Amino acid sequence: MSHPSPRPVADLFSAEGRLVAIPRRPARREALLAHLAETLFDLGRVYRETEVNEALKTVHEDYPALRRYLVVGGHLARTKDGAAYHRQRTAPVPGGAAPAVA
Repeated sequence: MSHPSPRPVADLFSAEGRLVAIPRRPARREALLAHLAETLFDLGRVYRETEVNEALKTVHEDYPALRRYLVVGGHLARTKDGAAYHRQRTAPVPGGAAPAVA
């Protein structure tokens, strides 16, 4: 039995470029997070929390959840005080999924 090929990340966005919903399936959410990290955050740049929030607000109103998923999933790293963030150079381990965060 063959598995259907994964749908493109673009399917998660409305025609206006807004994220319709944060995927519940770990693999689908992981693909979204990788896309957001690559398109919204530059490697080597340090972002203040407010800058991360503003970037994520452009795609979805639940920017705290997206920010948390990006950090937990290893796409963004943050300082212990949460004031500064930067995009991670390495992607999470293939097959690994970001754990659900309440």
